[in-house]
Amino acid sequence: MIKNELMKYSCPLGKAMSALGSKWKPIIVLVIKDRKLRFGELAVRISVISRKVLTDQLKEMQTDGLVIREEFKELPPRVEYSLTEKGLALLPILYLLEEWETRYHVKDLNNEEGCNVMDKNNKSKEAFVCNNTVESV
Repeated sequence: MIKNELMKYSCPLGKAMSALGSKWKPIIVLVIKDRKLRFGELAVRISVISRKVLTDQLKEMQTDGLVIREEFKELPPRVEYSLTEKGLALLPILYLLEEWETRYHVKDLNNEEGCNVMDKNNKSKEAFVCNNTVESV
């Protein structure tokens, strides 16, 4: 279902899935967390996403009120991204989704690649691991 179709529904779940319905948006939220990151930092930390897709996702997230884009009039130009209050409110929900997947995960013998953003003990991890690529967070 495309985003415009989801937006026409008045139910809260339809609107929420419209705002967060791509596979990249939850990952972007978990990588930004409670700090400000430049575009290049995001691209390095989520190395499996193309720069075009990252740009498109950040624009949609800004439109949906999840991300703040702060532009600095400097040379060279600098832009920082941070989460809005609405975006920060997603963090506990995303941590719960990860716990749910960990609890009910059925091991796929053909695909042993990991994707983990949080530490099971304290819900904050110093590395983002996806597709066997480790980036400092």
